[in-house]
Amino acid sequence: MAESIASPIGRILAIDDDARLLESFGMCLEGAGYRVSTATTLQSGLKLAAAQPFHVCLLDRNIGHESGMDALPRLRELAPQMRIIMVTGHSRVDDAVKALSEGASDYLVKPCSPEQLRIAVARQMDTMRLLDKIERLEREVEPGAAVDLQSKSPAMAQVLAVARQVAATDANLLLLGESGTGKGVLANAIHQWSRRAQAPFATINCPSLSAELMESELFGHAKGSFTGATQSTQGRVSNADGGTLFLDEVGDFPLALQPKLLRFIQDKQYERIGDPGTRRADVRIVSATNRDLETMVSEGSFRLDLLYRLNVISLTLPALRDRPEDLEDLALGFIGRYARSYHLPAARLAPEALARLRAYPWPGNVRELQNVMERAVILCTGEVITPAQLALGTQTAAGGDAVPAAVAGAPITINLLERRHIEAVVAASETLDAAAKTLGIDGSTLYRKRKSYGI
Repeated sequence: MAESIASPIGRILAIDDDARLLESFGMCLEGAGYRVSTATTLQSGLKLAAAQPFHVCLLDRNIGHESGMDALPRLRELAPQMRIIMVTGHSRVDDAVKALSEGASDYLVKPCSPEQLRIAVARQMDTMRLLDKIERLEREVEPGAAVDLQSKSPAMAQVLAVARQVAATDANLLLLGESGTGKGVLANAIHQWSRRAQAPFATINCPSLSAELMESELFGHAKGSFTGATQSTQGRVSNADGGTLFLDEVGDFPLALQPKLLRFIQDKQYERIGDPGTRRADVRIVSATNRDLETMVSEGSFRLDLLYRLNVISLTLPALRDRPEDLEDLALGFIGRYARSYHLPAARLAPEALARLRAYPWPGNVRELQNVMERAVILCTGEVITPAQLALGTQTAAGGDAVPAAVAGAPITINLLERRHIEAVVAASETLDAAAKTLGIDGSTLYRKRKSYGI
């Protein structure tokens, strides 16, 4: 498990081929209370980033004959939460803009004073703590707090109306729709609209856990019940007693564990791993998936009786391309949110930028729009967000068909190529496990990439 970003001692990774510079970085930052690890080659730096958690990385623009800029995507993959400060000996605006657009958080020109270095690192640490706090607040909405979800789209407005109606009951709900359409947001809203709003709302991301870890996470375990179980845990079911449990991507719930989930839904009873005593919990189940569960039932990878129990009421969230009436309001909402988060002015959206957003097909739905607007807020240097500050993966031709960015005059990014490759492999594979094996990555990495790309 990664070290919490709220840790009072920041962990810093510095990658530079200048050993003397690394020594000075270490002395400066360790004197300020940070823990510093250094690497003189890009390969050793990547190994460190993969082996242990870091809060901030100081990355040289050129490391020997290798490019730190080219390593940005790999570092972002290894440590998504780590803030990256690009360090260079050349003060060029185009380099700074490219570094920021590729995922760097800041840009530092060397030689820099110890005070400049400490301020740059401290700024990133403050940003991480702020984002962590925002994430926790969004994840743990104050019990009973009002949730105001509205939509100008008739299709989405109908979904919200039914959701409010069924929230007053204890019926289990199944939320359907493409990845990134906001199923998790709606699940939280249903909890807040229900009589269970004063009780906890707990979430389990099903694809991120093996069957063994899933059972422990769901039902808990007794101390000593397996290797590494140094203390007892209650599990999400116990913690959510009286409230709501959200099973995200339930189509990836382990088949071997489905009978135990079915039993809990039917009888409200379960056992912790290593503890023979039967326990009870009153938990409402809201689940979500972008997969065809009926097809999975026919293929034998999902139980029909469990589907019946989960699918008392089903709601299908429309894709963003099918609710164009909401695009502008959503974009402006994200601009305001991230302007507050980063302490930046809330820039206006240029008409040309809005037109570009409307022409884009949004394969990643609302999650992709959120990511695009966050980056636009960061890259905006004036009072208006322009089309140039919208990092869209594809652009739309006059006829309405999506075309590669290179055809429209801009290069295709590595991230876009990776995303398309993952989409093709997942579409051609029978299961996500099979797709992960084809891609040469584990299931957890595939899950993170699908979430990141809105697949």
